[in-house]
Amino acid sequence: MIKTFTYEALPIRVRFGSGAIAEIGAELERLGARRALVLTTPQQAGEGQRIAAMIGGASAGVFSGATMHTPVEVTETALQALSAAAADCVVSLGGGSTTGLGKALALRTGVQQLVIPTTYAGSEMTPILGETQDGRKTTIRSLDVLPEAVIYDVDLTLSLPPGLSATSGMNAIAHAVEALYARDRNPVISLMAEDSIRTLSSALPILVHEPRNMEARSMALYGAWLAGCCLGTVGMALHHKLCHTLGGTFNLPHAETHTIVLPHAVAYNASAAPEAMASITRALGAPDAAQGLFDLVRALGTPRALADLGMPADGIEMAADLAVENPYWNPRPVTRDAIRDLIGRAHAGERPVAASRAEEAA
Repeated sequence: MIKTFTYEALPIRVRFGSGAIAEIGAELERLGARRALVLTTPQQAGEGQRIAAMIGGASAGVFSGATMHTPVEVTETALQALSAAAADCVVSLGGGSTTGLGKALALRTGVQQLVIPTTYAGSEMTPILGETQDGRKTTIRSLDVLPEAVIYDVDLTLSLPPGLSATSGMNAIAHAVEALYARDRNPVISLMAEDSIRTLSSALPILVHEPRNMEARSMALYGAWLAGCCLGTVGMALHHKLCHTLGGTFNLPHAETHTIVLPHAVAYNASAAPEAMASITRALGAPDAAQGLFDLVRALGTPRALADLGMPADGIEMAADLAVENPYWNPRPVTRDAIRDLIGRAHAGERPVAASRAEEAA
């Protein structure tokens, strides 16, 4: 029997395919954009210049200062560049850092957004913005930050290094996983989420060894799009709360943090979300959801310990305190001691441990 649910489609246009970037002019024209400022990270400034050249007379230049966790001070600098260029649109080229900056500008000015993802971050499909100020990351959900259009060009992901492909893909899987046990989940999103996990978990091991495999690249980008749809439509839970806390507090790399924490968050919630765990195990082809995710991370050869990302051991207690402040809704109650143990295992790179009945009852 299908339970009562609510499904709301987000108003966003998507172009997907090899060579889709050739349609950038048509997409900007469709938006009515007259001057478009291209946003990138410093590492992708050259690619940004190429996109600006494709835009031609509608280009308002390139701002290449985007950085992870969307620091408010970077947004303020970008606001000055946006104003000086008299731009009415931003073209965000890259991953979550650049997309986040575009959203922050849209929140403050109402500028339109065209996003061109080159990773599997998924934030281009969401009305969610996370910003960092004074070492604290805060998150808002508002249609004011939802991009108007997205171009997924598989060709632009071919240069994504194997390690970043792996962690970016695991970040996308995390979005799909939490959608399966979100408070406002629905059958449509659950179908997307399971297919996303299945597609990404099949493609990522191939990309680690064959980074220019076009079929695997197409599968991974498709899976990431599905994961972004999931993240944008339903709520987040413990995993995202932990990653936002750890990333914002200790300036840890976003995708790598998601990769390490995910198996532990799933183990924490396993007994409280049996239907979600069944979907994950089907998608992975594994007997256990948390262990299957941990084994996938190990097979991809990415870091498995928060210590390897630079998180200090004496930060575990602080992280546990912060994680239980204003917690996101979660299928299993969030308790400080249990969260401290979870973070401790993730810090050490240990296998995830499912909660005992005594811990659940505490």
